[in-house]
Amino acid sequence: MPVLPPIRTITLGIAEPHPIAAPVIERAKTILQHARVRYSEAGYEVQSVRLSTQPIFTNLAGWSIGSILAYTKELQSLLDAAGLQYCSLGPAQVTNPGFPLDQLKLIVDLLARTRAFSASVQLATLEHGLRQDAAMPTAHIIERLAQETPSGDGNFRFAMLACVAPGCPFFPAAYHTGPESLSIGLQGASIVRNALLGHEAEMTTGLDMRLVTQWVSDALNERATPIVALGQQLTQEHGLLFRGIDLSPAPMGEDSIVPPLELCAGGPLGTPGTLAAVAAVTAALRSTTLPTCGYCGLMLPVLEDAMLAQRWEKDYLNTHQLLFYSSVCGTGLDTIPLAGSHSVGEIAHLLLDVATLSLRLQKPLSARLFPVVGRQIGERTTFKLSYLTNTRVK
Repeated sequence: MPVLPPIRTITLGIAEPHPIAAPVIERAKTILQHARVRYSEAGYEVQSVRLSTQPIFTNLAGWSIGSILAYTKELQSLLDAAGLQYCSLGPAQVTNPGFPLDQLKLIVDLLARTRAFSASVQLATLEHGLRQDAAMPTAHIIERLAQETPSGDGNFRFAMLACVAPGCPFFPAAYHTGPESLSIGLQGASIVRNALLGHEAEMTTGLDMRLVTQWVSDALNERATPIVALGQQLTQEHGLLFRGIDLSPAPMGEDSIVPPLELCAGGPLGTPGTLAAVAAVTAALRSTTLPTCGYCGLMLPVLEDAMLAQRWEKDYLNTHQLLFYSSVCGTGLDTIPLAGSHSVGEIAHLLLDVATLSLRLQKPLSARLFPVVGRQIGERTTFKLSYLTNTRVK
């Protein structure tokens, strides 16, 4: 019997705006603990449970920076007492009319002083378009997190977003609006891999990418339907909305998305055929009968996928190739290791590239960048986090 796919996250979106009181955190703890137990009893590995909130920068728009920092310190204590390790505070919605860009300076202090929180800046929305003058201060956040948090780890909890809607279960993009809800994020690289590895012969003798889409779609329907059914049951029991499942086949370490993509492409990732392969897999993610949410796109996080990091190190891939693939499949630029010598201006222009592509294609994209202080182009990273793979910076 196939091993059940890991669940990367069970994310609870809480309806109450900031400031969030202790009873709200206690209720969230109860729901998430119950959800973890139920999925574990069903045989699933639950890697994390998380909280997603309304955008703090919108809820507390009239507060001073000092008051917000004091509040987040108190909220961190509440989360510690409840045993909750992950909480997304949502994006600074800089495209909203009148949003003060000076408020963005708060994000570095907030993330540097806490452990549980993730945050983001939404640089473009379908409603208001792209705010170009916010790109430079957003790049400054990335630079400061690289300098002011241990090994630059703060950038793991920060991203630039573009056209990302509420309800995504994956961090740091997650934020919430509307009624209290539950969403699921799948670590589904193994589902894609297993769906295709039984068809090697067909793939080497005149591959039809429509078959790839069908094989992966069928496998996702089969493997994720019980996960969705249990999620729907849990939300009924707790009086929540079931927002859906994000089928993005998030990789982790040796659980890599690279082998099935290379099987389809007929060569190393980054060589001709890659674009067609990633498009075929993404079509499968979006053609199931399941209730979905979030990206539902192919994730290519360089530092989180061991084989992807190898292809990056051997120069099969670069930043703009990954952005090119995002035009048909992906979630943007995720955990990209950059040389510390890149200027803030260069990072800002890269953010504008991602946001412009997102707006033109009307699809959610994000950028999570890791400039490494003191590393020149070609040198290796030395991250200590267990879920990051070391590779060369570019």
